[in-house]
Amino acid sequence: MKIEPISVSELNRYIKDRVAEDEYLKSVFVRGEISNFKHHYTGHMYFTLKDENSLIKCIMFKSSTATLNFVPKDGMKVNVLGNVAVFERDGVYQIYCKAMQEDGVGDLYTKFKELKNKLEAEGLFNEEHKKKIPMMPKIIGVLTSNTGAVIRDIINVSTRRNPNCYIRLLPVPVQGTGAGEKIADAIKLMNEKKLADVLIVARGGGSLEDLWPFNEEVVARAIYDSEIPIISAVGHETDFTIADFVADLRAPTPSAAAELAVTDISDLEDRIYLYKNRLKLLLRKKVEIMRLRYEKCMASKVFTEPDYKIKEYYLTIDKLLKNMNILINSKMKDFKIKMVQATTRLDTISPLKTLARGYGILEKDDIIIKSVKQLKKDDNVKFRLVDGEVKAKII
Repeated sequence: MKIEPISVSELNRYIKDRVAEDEYLKSVFVRGEISNFKHHYTGHMYFTLKDENSLIKCIMFKSSTATLNFVPKDGMKVNVLGNVAVFERDGVYQIYCKAMQEDGVGDLYTKFKELKNKLEAEGLFNEEHKKKIPMMPKIIGVLTSNTGAVIRDIINVSTRRNPNCYIRLLPVPVQGTGAGEKIADAIKLMNEKKLADVLIVARGGGSLEDLWPFNEEVVARAIYDSEIPIISAVGHETDFTIADFVADLRAPTPSAAAELAVTDISDLEDRIYLYKNRLKLLLRKKVEIMRLRYEKCMASKVFTEPDYKIKEYYLTIDKLLKNMNILINSKMKDFKIKMVQATTRLDTISPLKTLARGYGILEKDDIIIKSVKQLKKDDNVKFRLVDGEVKAKII
């Protein structure tokens, strides 16, 4: 007897009908921890509900989210009420949530907050510890999985921005047990061997537990102790890890990390071209200013009449000499007048002038005699007259 196969759609429809007939699945009240939470722009919420051993996909339509009095997020423990049904197209079953209440914060989220507060208190997040990302690094070190889209995105973006950029990949596990220690060891190795000028620590998006290695203390301290600047690019733009807070720079995505690490050569060339044109323009202006100064100097009398200043000095000297002669003549004239006046006064009181009028001078032993009391008999005396001297004796 030949058995005819059925289509996938028929099988999924059958399973969907069987699930729909189960009264227990029409109303379930489930406790679990939220992960992979996405609030779609339509208003619907998509997330996974999990415990330590299992998980189930959930959807909450916009019509039901209006009753929520809190904002769901990864790591939060909640109780959901809804029904289980099969999504026939994808062949998956999920909980269609009608109501949800908060049941406390998940263990991982609690650990995240505790470690974040501890490291923040120690100063690991302080801006003064952040190192500057080099403008033109020669080697970009990348710590991520050697498979997947992350490394391909980093390579594509980096080589597009700078074809001469060298990327050194050190493969590390980015999730799972022991991944944190291996990431920390890789950071230390890169520093010890000086294998890069800047490091990108990256992985794609995921749930809180998927990203957990980047929330471990050993990774945070390895990033803090690194002498090589580190760019953290873990998860998507809305995902934040401890590594993001400690790193020297956080990128929202691995592609953005490559853009931050690698300078766009075309932008640099455009900037150099702009500076080159500015320099040319400034040089032209400078040359023009110097030319105008040169022409002004050459048009001055210093160059057109080199002896102009000498002639001016000659004129000044002539003027000074003329003034000096006038001053000397004036002084000489004054001196002559004063000399004549002095001579006249001297001549007026001169003894010779008195002698000319018939007087004489009687001297004894070269002493002028003014009184007869100065003389006695037989004294020898001398008379000085206008035309000579005579000797006499007192009788």
